[in-house]
Parts: sequence; C-alpha cells; structure tokens
Amino acid sequence: MGEHIQAKVTLQEGMHFTGISNSGFNIQLDAKEAVGGAGEGFIPMELMALSMAGCTAMDVISILRKKQQDVTAFEVRVEAPRAEEHPKVFTSATIEYLVTGHNVDENAVRRAIELAAKSYCPAQAMLGQVMPIYLRYQIFEEEGDEVKLVMEGVYTPVAS
Repeated sequence: MGEHIQAKVTLQEGMHFTGISNSGFNIQLDAKEAVGGAGEGFIPMELMALSMAGCTAMDVISILRKKQQDVTAFEVRVEAPRAEEHPKVFTSATIEYLVTGHNVDENAVRRAIELAAKSYCPAQAMLGQVMPIYLRYQIFEEEGDEVKLVMEGVYTPVAS
C-alpha cells in the first residue's frame, strides 16, 4: 500500500481555518468576504489548482534537468474555469509551461510534459479523469539581459 497523507483543518474564527498535513507546514484557508469570510487565506479550490501546478512543475523540471537542459527560469500557470452552479467544480484546466534558458530543446520540453501528464503527476492524473486538461508551452531564449520567445506549442496527448 502506498503512502498515506493525513490532513486536517482547524477553525480559527469566522470561515478562517489553519490547515496542516504530514509535512508539518501550516496554510491559511478562508472564504471570500462575499460568502462570510475575511479573505485571509487561500480558498480550497485555489489549492487544488496550485497542487496541480506544483505537481506537474516538479516533474517537468526534474525531467528537464535529467535531460541536461539549461533552464534558467521556469513557471507553470494553471487556469481552471469553474461551473456557475454549485458545487462549482472545475470544468476544465489549461496548464501552461513557460521555460526559459539557453538552447532548450523543444522535444525535451514536449517529452517532459508528456511524462508528467501520463506517468508521474498524480494531481494531473486524478483531475484529468474528471475534466479535460489542455497543455501549452512557451520556450524563451535568454540572451544576456534579454529574453525572447522562440517557440510555443500545444501538447496533445495521444489516446492510449
């Protein structure tokens, strides 16, 4: 059996909770003022998007490093529209990978994204079972103080 993750939230006041898990780090959660919160922490759905961004980012950068790509900056953005009616689930997500470096190989980026999507990122795999996830990338060349976009594309997984 795999690792067990334990998490708990403890009410502070109003809709403000402190969350903690196995790692021992604390995180603040709250609701927007419009629904009775004070806006003093993440809303839970933001954490789901951040979890997916962080999970795939760690996998992709690890793979790019193994492929000896000279990455000098890396960012992953997730945009996830929500349904208008409760329970206001994500209806889809777009993950965008922004890779900056020197002579970064597009094939290495595409393969890293593929491996993260298909084999390594559990957050992406889990959420991908309930909504479409679109994958885009941009590769920037760093030249001294300048950064230039040299390639952008869409990664479309092939059905297995």
